[in-house]
Amino acid sequence: MYDVIIVGAGPAGASAALFTAKAGKKTLVLDSDQSMTKAAWVENHYGVPEVEGPELLQTGKEQAQKFGAEMVKTQVNNVKNEKDQSVIVETDDGSYEAKHVIITTGGNTKLAETSGIKTTEGKEPRIKTIIDTDDAGKTSIQGVWAAGTVAGVSVHTIITAGDGAKVAINVLTELNGERYVDHDVLKSK
Repeated sequence: MYDVIIVGAGPAGASAALFTAKAGKKTLVLDSDQSMTKAAWVENHYGVPEVEGPELLQTGKEQAQKFGAEMVKTQVNNVKNEKDQSVIVETDDGSYEAKHVIITTGGNTKLAETSGIKTTEGKEPRIKTIIDTDDAGKTSIQGVWAAGTVAGVSVHTIITAGDGAKVAINVLTELNGERYVDHDVLKSK
């Protein structure tokens, strides 16, 4: 069983995976390679003067993998809570189980709708429906969280990445039973 499964490897998903994997949690990222960032040219991402969307996506995946996150390319079809003990994620290639799942599917709420997760009206232009979450990122299904555009934040990569990190911190806090903080310091030269 995984500690955390993340559905989607765009900025929100890869950022969440970076935090959970770096915290030593067994992390699996399931991605269908459909991120809207694949078509982006980005000049407003802090710390990056300019970058093509595909390069930003690849860098994010590599950062998460550096700390042990596993990546599997597949289509996720359903998530369901298993007696409040775990969450089962059903894909085209089989099922996976985790203590927590974070959905980061950009502008696509199909997974939420087929899984019975409560949705609501979106606020961003061209984003008609989003997953209904609380301030921490929790959805209507126990153990299932959402981050990024699918959870109602702006489509900008810097904002979705930050929301993915925020939700990951909240998941880690719940897993650890105390507020999780990840601060590295400069190493002596």
